Amino acid sequence: MTSNAEPGPPSGNGSVGASGSRRSLWLGLLGLSSAAAGGALLLTGILALIFNGWVGLLSSTFGGLLVMAFFAISLLIGHFVGRSNPSGAVGLFVATYVVKVIGFAVVLFVLGAPAWLHERWFLIGAVVCVVFWQAAEIYGFSKARLQIFDDPQPSRQTDSGSTDV
Repeated sequence: MTSNAEPGPPSGNGSVGASGSRRSLWLGLLGLSSAAAGGALLLTGILALIFNGWVGLLSSTFGGLLVMAFFAISLLIGHFVGRSNPSGAVGLFVATYVVKVIGFAVVLFVLGAPAWLHERWFLIGAVVCVVFWQAAEIYGFSKARLQIFDDPQPSRQTDSGSTDV
C-alpha cells in the first residue's frame, strides 16, 4: 500500500509519508473526473453516432460537456479558494452552485434548444457524465489523505529537566 501524500516515503511497514505541501487535491479530482466522464462520453457518442448519426453524436457530446463544465467550475473554485480559506470554501461552493444553476437555466431558457438537438441523446450524454463524474470524485476523495490535526511538535527539555508543552 502506498501513500498519496506528497512528499515523503510510501506507507507500509515504514513511516507514513509526511504531510504538508503536496499537489492540489482539487486539480487531481478534476483530472480524474474529467477522464472518467470523457471516456464514458466518448463511448456514448459512438453509440449515438451508430443509432442517430451526427445529430445524436453532437447532442450527447453537448449534454456531456455542459455537465462537465458545471462540475469543473466547482473543483476550480475549490482549488483556488480551498487552500487559502478552507472555511470560506463551503460558502463559496454554495453561492457558486446557485449562480451556476440560475445561469445555466437562464441560458437554456433564453437560447432555447437548438434545432439540431436530439433531446434523448442530450439527456443520455448528460446522465452518463453525471454518473461517471460523481463515481470518479467519490473514488478520488476516498483515496485522498487529508490531514485533520496538526503534526505533534517534539517537546523540548528545559534546564530543570521538565518538558515544555
